[in-house]
Order: sequence, then structure tokens, then C-alpha cells
Amino acid sequence: MAPAQGQFFDHSDGTDSEEGADDDGVPPAFRSAVDALRSARLRPELEVEPTRPPKRLAPHAYAVEAAVVDGEDDLADGRLVLLHDPSGHDAWQGTFRLVTLVRAELEPEMAADPLLPEVCWSWLTGALDARGLSYGEAGGTVTRAGSHYFGALSERRAATQIEIRASWTPREGRGGVPDVGAHLVAWGDLLCQLAGLPPSGTADAAVVTLPQRRGPQVS
Repeated sequence: MAPAQGQFFDHSDGTDSEEGADDDGVPPAFRSAVDALRSARLRPELEVEPTRPPKRLAPHAYAVEAAVVDGEDDLADGRLVLLHDPSGHDAWQGTFRLVTLVRAELEPEMAADPLLPEVCWSWLTGALDARGLSYGEAGGTVTRAGSHYFGALSERRAATQIEIRASWTPREGRGGVPDVGAHLVAWGDLLCQLAGLPPSGTADAAVVTLPQRRGPQVS
């Protein structure tokens, strides 16, 4: 991934349609939402780049992937997909939907905390709330998995990973366009929190982070 250096850019048209729509077929609301994602200012610890979005989930989709990097180590990584159906979607209760998968490796003893799934889910909703974002129909899963190594790999330490899969509907603002740029920033806050980084400012000053197997680089 290329370092985002606090801001995300790419050179694609920001659209991918299951119907193969050309530029003239792209709804203005979706194009505006993609532009907001491209111009969002993120924490410098995040490395972000566009990635090909999934097809058949919605008529229009755009996706980015990101990682919190310490040297050659990824402390946390994830993918955020923006979906748009101009006709609306009953399950979404809107025309836009955000879908994410985020992962991080934790100390094994932290995974033994019975409240860990609830805490991690609260980090997602808390990141959105801390940015003052309006959203609905949030749902998802929190999974923790442990790996133990044997034989030729027995010298490796046991590893535990936390994974959050979630989706939510960003409430639409002026012109029917939600503030997805701010949602991307909040998503970046979640990634950094999973990575164990300290809060970057007042928006996440109340955040409590989990210790990591590899300490994050602090500038």
C-alpha cells in the first residue's frame, strides 16, 4: 500500500457498476460520495489505497483498503466498501450502505476477556458517535480466533486475532449525499484503536485501547 500521508487519493473514476454503466450513467449523488472519500483527511499512520469493489451487491460500489503500519508490520488492516442503489433498499432503509471488515492481532490473554466482543462492537459505534455521525440499521459480527503453532512452527508465539464484520446506513444529507468522508475518518479511528494507537485528538480522547503483540510506533 502507498502511504496516505493524512489524505487519500486515487486516479480511477470512483465507480464500479454491475451493469457496466459509463460516466454518464453514474448518479451524481454517488459521484459526490466517492469524491468525499477521496478527499477525506486520515491519520498519518494509515496507509490507504483503492481496491476493486465486490460486484452484485449494489448497482454502484467503491472500495478502499487500509492498514495501520509499524515498520514492516501491519498492526491492523481492513476494507471499507461504499454501496449505492438509487432505487433504495428495504434492508438498508436508504440508498447508501457502508460495509467493512477489520482485523487486528492481539495478545492471547486479551482474547480471554469475555466482554471483548461487546467492547470491540462498541468501538465501531463509538467511533461513529464520536464524530457526530448519523447512521442506522447497523449490524455485524465480532469474531476472535486463536492460532497455536506446532512442529517446525513451534517456536512461534500463539496468536489471537479479532475480526469485525459490519455494515451500516449513513444518513443522507444535502442533495441526498451522506457525509461518507467523515464515516471514512471514523473508520480510520476504529482501525487505529484496534492497532493500539493512542488517540489522535479530542474526537477519540475517551478511547480505551487494547495492548498489541507489537507496540505501535509513536512519533
